Amino acid sequence: QLNILVDTGSSNFAVAGVPDPDVTSYFDTKLSSTYKSQGIDVTVKYSQGSWTGVLGTDVITIPKGIYGSYTINIATILESENFFLPGVKWHGILGLAYDALAKPSSSVETFFDSLVRQAKIPNIFSLQMCGAGLPVSGSGTNGGSLVLGGIEPSLYKGDIWYTPIKEEWYYQVEILKLEVGGQNLELDCREYNADKAIVDSGTTLLRLPQKVFSAVVQAIARTSLIQEFSSGFWTGSQLACWDKTERPWSLFPKLSIYLRDENSSRSFRISVLPQLYIQPILGIGENLQCYRFGISSSTNALVIGATVMEGFYVIFDRAQRRVGFAVSPCAEVDGSPVSEIEGPFTTADVASNCVSSVSFHEPVLWIASYALMSLCGIILLVLIILLLIPPRCQHRYTDNDVVNDESSLVRHRWK
Repeated sequence: QLNILVDTGSSNFAVAGVPDPDVTSYFDTKLSSTYKSQGIDVTVKYSQGSWTGVLGTDVITIPKGIYGSYTINIATILESENFFLPGVKWHGILGLAYDALAKPSSSVETFFDSLVRQAKIPNIFSLQMCGAGLPVSGSGTNGGSLVLGGIEPSLYKGDIWYTPIKEEWYYQVEILKLEVGGQNLELDCREYNADKAIVDSGTTLLRLPQKVFSAVVQAIARTSLIQEFSSGFWTGSQLACWDKTERPWSLFPKLSIYLRDENSSRSFRISVLPQLYIQPILGIGENLQCYRFGISSSTNALVIGATVMEGFYVIFDRAQRRVGFAVSPCAEVDGSPVSEIEGPFTTADVASNCVSSVSFHEPVLWIASYALMSLCGIILLVLIILLLIPPRCQHRYTDNDVVNDESSLVRHRWK
């Protein structure tokens, strides 16, 4: 038995295959009579961390609800970097996105596709992540439910609102606008989808494109009841602390995300109260409770991560190519709900399409990579020929010719 991180932002099922200082258990394939190695090396990189392992197949059983044994692809992790972290209580990852993201290629059938095919369950799963208002321990074990093959009525309240899946790789959706404290940020809607907007349970925070992030921080700082705030709090390098008897959430505004409805002329909004994005941290100070900012900047996507998902029951309806949101009963702090869904609203005030027509998908990136490699090969060949031709004159280098590595390398990249 292994604890597995449920990740809707990747597509490989992988577990620790060798001992690791940060892992309490691992899958020893030599002790399995049903495991079969495919002998295929695989590497998966995430926005934070990566691992390398070997693909194989094995037989799994689902302990509750889906009876029978099923053969699935499983990668055993042999090496990793910043993947298993100190204090985590999970031993692997279950990627539930589409096969387009599977490594080393989309021909690797995903765990859920295998289950749909073999167990004949509907092509839909749903996820309730709990942990609103609880201190962040890093263990990732705040509870919740994963329902494979359907929707469980006891896990949500009110109506389910659906937004179309724009592209089947990540669960890419279309965001129309953001509001802070009921005030529209007034950005071009394409900014919210640059270069994609996805629903990803494997990302901890709400991640926003840089321009959107800056606008959100300014709006929160403007509408909060705190006059001065360290910039380090917004960038994630500092915590903000209050006396343990205080609840700072009343000082911050509500954050709303508008998603396009299945009826494209309508939208609905999911809102999170500060209890979800101003997050308590365990074990710092005796009389103080410290908090972190649950929103960060991103270079390539708007990511609806756990910070937002903990407020909702989220339905990944692959059969009808849509993602549904409903209010989760476990999204309460001190007995009060910390998430809301409202609609419908008209989309007359936004563009008919807020998603960029240029999609930088992995197959396109591979083609671009090969083209660049070919170009580099030609340039290298020309340089070799030039080096073989006897030089007619020599140039004496001065200090001004030296290129400083620090000026030409990106040394610090946000994760």
